[in-house]
Amino acid sequence: MTVKLVALDLDGTTLNNDKVISERNRQAMEKADSKGVNIVVATGRPISALPPDVFEIDAIRYVLTSNGASITDLKNKSTFYKNCLSELAVEESVKLLKKYDYILEGFVDGEAYIEKDYYEYVKRTGRSFRDVKYILETRKPVENLYQFILDNKINIENINVNFEDLSVKPALRNLLLTIPEATITSSFKNNLEIGGKTTSKAEALSKMCEILGISQTEMMAVGDSPNDIAMLKAAGIAVAVANAEDEVKEVADYISSDNHHNGVAEAIEKFVLV
Repeated sequence: MTVKLVALDLDGTTLNNDKVISERNRQAMEKADSKGVNIVVATGRPISALPPDVFEIDAIRYVLTSNGASITDLKNKSTFYKNCLSELAVEESVKLLKKYDYILEGFVDGEAYIEKDYYEYVKRTGRSFRDVKYILETRKPVENLYQFILDNKINIENINVNFEDLSVKPALRNLLLTIPEATITSSFKNNLEIGGKTTSKAEALSKMCEILGISQTEMMAVGDSPNDIAMLKAAGIAVAVANAEDEVKEVADYISSDNHHNGVAEAIEKFVLV
């Protein structure tokens, strides 16, 4: 099978445990690009939170961000696809989540916003169950995040719900599934994400393939988390890295090495550079 597009998740997949793209992964992307293969980053991160590596690798032209809510052409510096939450989904999400005390984030026009009190707490104490440096560098603090989300309800790419206690996840997921016109997914163990009714990496990649004149059977996708499952199912070749969650491995055609041992490069070398 000829691969003409490679879709790569970032965290836990293309980024190693040091949160960078390894030299071997870079070289594999560049070699694939030289063969005319499109390298597309598909991530749950908003565009403002992408690591510098993404912008430094010429082979990466397109980025799908916020789980497919947006597609940006890095060469032309233009966003040409948006698939945000409906106003109803935003309003009902806020109405439900106000009853609880979870750490929320709202992704608006490529930026990630977080409650100012929590941001200041993390900055002051250096304490969080998440990566402190990542929070402080990629999140913008605002007062009254709920109202901020409502004020920007026509441009909400994603509402991210973070929690420290994993035991609450199943019940919380069931609650979020009652939100109308929304999809619920997860990009790491301690979160659940609310997206638009048809928002997914798979949907955005379908649009990407249409624009590029590529069949989805000519796409290889590589991922590790539940928010990657749809794109893996949509791809002609589905690859899970060795550190992927079991439910992701179940839909994969091939299990590569883990994210810290060049699993992406291994997949590209095996299926593209042949």
